[in-house]
Amino acid sequence: MLKQHIKAEGLMPSDLESALAQALEEEGILVEPLVTITVAEYSSRPISVAGAVKTPLTFQASAPVTLLEAVTRAGGLTPEAGSEILISKSQPGPDGEPTSLIQRVPVKALIDFGDPESNLKLTGGEEIRVPEAGKVFVVGNVKKPGSFPVQDGAETSVLKVLALAEGLAPFAGKQAYIYRREASGTKNEIPIELSRIMDRKAPDATLLANDVLYIPDNHGKRLGLAALEKILMFGSTAGATALIYGR
Repeated sequence: MLKQHIKAEGLMPSDLESALAQALEEEGILVEPLVTITVAEYSSRPISVAGAVKTPLTFQASAPVTLLEAVTRAGGLTPEAGSEILISKSQPGPDGEPTSLIQRVPVKALIDFGDPESNLKLTGGEEIRVPEAGKVFVVGNVKKPGSFPVQDGAETSVLKVLALAEGLAPFAGKQAYIYRREASGTKNEIPIELSRIMDRKAPDATLLANDVLYIPDNHGKRLGLAALEKILMFGSTAGATALIYGR
């Protein structure tokens, strides 16, 4: 009947219905045709959702699914979620070999702004991963030592993380130290004038993801490597990652 071939591979039933109806009408075979596709048996079309979601899972795409629906099935994002969602899917490359296509969707555009272009349509075979936001570690003389996510970007500041740590403890020193691992693998110790920053007499210092902010006491005593390593590995600041900085 139809002169043109309709490729069904990769289409959901509703998409195939629309394609067939359009072809029948374009070729003058039927006027305003109504096409219904019934799938007798589905092959495996898994969609997996992992990372910073409340309930990681894999489910079968037996009907059209949007990215937001998939994230909702996984219980939504955790507070540790970063600013992007990664969607990867294998597809044939120019040489016929499978290649992975990765799309990045901003969390704000999808969830906060409801951008329809960000709410991608999923057909099965996608792997959705929500990376955790980077963290800054605060140890020493603060009221609430811990690790704090770096949201909406790759940096924060000393004053911002001290607010999250509920401020300085009574015996905090006037100088603090930032321990930073560079991309090259080198480890830097950066002294900062904490008291001047707190008094707004010196500019706030920038902190990057995975930095450690250490505030010693006002007697000038500082943690040694072994003590700092122990706190980072086993204390409340560690999370799931151990950061060890040499002196």
